[in-house]
Amino acid sequence: MTERNERKERIGLVVSDKMDKSVVVKVERSFMHATYGRTVTKTVRYTAHDEKNECAVGDKVKISETRPLSKTKRWRISEVLEKAK
Repeated sequence: MTERNERKERIGLVVSDKMDKSVVVKVERSFMHATYGRTVTKTVRYTAHDEKNECAVGDKVKISETRPLSKTKRWRISEVLEKAK
């Protein structure tokens, strides 16, 4: 039996919950610019599957990579780390 590689995981903020069973999660990463040595922040928005519709805007969540669930959904909510106030 072959071993399966680990799935990627990201931590981000829910920015939209207007869809049914789906949320948009904003993930930011910071790194040093190769030439200028300055800290650069990049933002990526992932569409993630939220089976129980439990996430709201402002929640901090952990998402994990999964098989394609729709045209744009390739991620799934694995856990809600912090609820919005």
